[in-house]
Amino acid sequence: MSVPDGADVHWLADPPPLSAPVLVVMMTGWIDAAGAAQAAMDVIVDETEADPILTFDDDRYVDYRARRPIMELREGLNSVLQWHRPTLSAGRDQTGRDLLLLTGPEPDMAWHRFCRVMGELAVELGVSRMVALGAYPFAAPHTRPPRLSVSSPSHEVLASVPFLRSSVDVPAGVAAALEHTMHGHGIPALGVWVQVPHYVATMGYPASSVALLDGLREAADVVVDAADLRQEALDQRARLDALVAGNDEHRRMVEQLEQVYDTISDAPPGTADGGPSLEMLSGDEIAAELERFLRDQD
Repeated sequence: MSVPDGADVHWLADPPPLSAPVLVVMMTGWIDAAGAAQAAMDVIVDETEADPILTFDDDRYVDYRARRPIMELREGLNSVLQWHRPTLSAGRDQTGRDLLLLTGPEPDMAWHRFCRVMGELAVELGVSRMVALGAYPFAAPHTRPPRLSVSSPSHEVLASVPFLRSSVDVPAGVAAALEHTMHGHGIPALGVWVQVPHYVATMGYPASSVALLDGLREAADVVVDAADLRQEALDQRARLDALVAGNDEHRRMVEQLEQVYDTISDAPPGTADGGPSLEMLSGDEIAAELERFLRDQD
């Protein structure tokens, strides 16, 4: 297989036979509240038994002053340097559907070039759809299912999913640029974003990771079981409920968040994050107490 500007990528193996693979994107470096998107991608990589097929040239795309390699030092022996590289892997979901997984750090430079090369790869590998995963903090209660929102350059793609559609001007991650690249090649592309309660945004929150996996299934028919992650979400919910129940102030905050959440749920499907306004309640105090509580439980 030949790709223009082939020096940009290093093939690790011949690509396996692929039938209309779905490209799933989760690159580190931009917003990922609670690490929810990374945790979801980790499960996808594990359960699909994905194997790397190529890496992007890190000298071209990665600034190692910002993302220094990790040195494994053992009794003075500099044994290994772990380099950070954008990587494309191939796997199959539970139904046998082919997947391509784009992981690793966002490029620190040459985004136009990176997206052009990735678009050419997608065309040559027969990609049928791209879905990017992300997570952002929001004034939402942990007692309700995490909501999903969507971004896409295509009105048809937006209409195909029931997720929230927001209106906001924010700095973009490389996944947003890839959406436009894929759209330009006639490949349906969307970003699926999950809300994370702002008071747990600095710790792991498996419920949002599960919501992303369920959203991926709805958007692209990608089936991942994630049984362990789902159990972790149930266990954490019980611990959070126990903590909040023991503090009147925390309980009132969660009740306010529930009221706003439920009101928004009555709005027409797909509308932007709206409804009654609720000032972003400071979650610093409860977050610190949650971290102490969960640490003690562990």
